[in-house]
Amino acid sequence: MPTGTVALLFSDIEGSTRLVQRLGEDAYAAALAECRRLLRQAVTQHGGCEVDCRADELFAVFSGAGDGVAAAVGMQRAVAAASWPGGEVVRVRIGLNVGDPVVADDVYVGWQ
Repeated sequence: MPTGTVALLFSDIEGSTRLVQRLGEDAYAAALAECRRLLRQAVTQHGGCEVDCRADELFAVFSGAGDGVAAAVGMQRAVAAASWPGGEVVRVRIGLNVGDPVVADDVYVGWQ
């Protein structure tokens, strides 16, 4: 887990509740698994570390802002290029914050 000045990336699927309703649970589960695979691939390709993943959210950390931005761009491109069930369009919202978070018990807990 990187410490010091890092880039924290947060993502989630836009409109995931409506997407579940349109696709149904099984197709949504498959779409979610594929989306997670694409996001994780971008994290790995750009030297990041996955911190947490719940529902349609992903939290990753990078040693620098450039790597975090490159991963975010890679994620957006991969998700846009993918084929989704039912011809749906899946969009991912991504936020990036750079700073010096406090780490306690291997968890980012705040900022210095």
